[in-house]
Amino acid sequence: MIARTALRAAPRTTTIASLVARRGFQSTRAQLSSPYHYPEGPLSNVPFNTKTRFFGLRYWLFCIVGFGAPFGIAAWQTYRPRS
Repeated sequence: MIARTALRAAPRTTTIASLVARRGFQSTRAQLSSPYHYPEGPLSNVPFNTKTRFFGLRYWLFCIVGFGAPFGIAAWQTYRPRS
């Protein structure tokens, strides 16, 4: 770990390999005119609107149904009459 730090701090001669290794990666703003780039930011990547009036109620109802469905199905399969 210390050797790598010392190696990085040592001045190097300019070669193609060192230029490629030290190139600066830059990020550019997404082109919104492209159909493959979408706006970025908080809550822009979720497929629902979190600012609606009953979002919390619908969210918890979805979680309860999703978690409870396997248990309800198992109970129904266990207690149904056999034919």
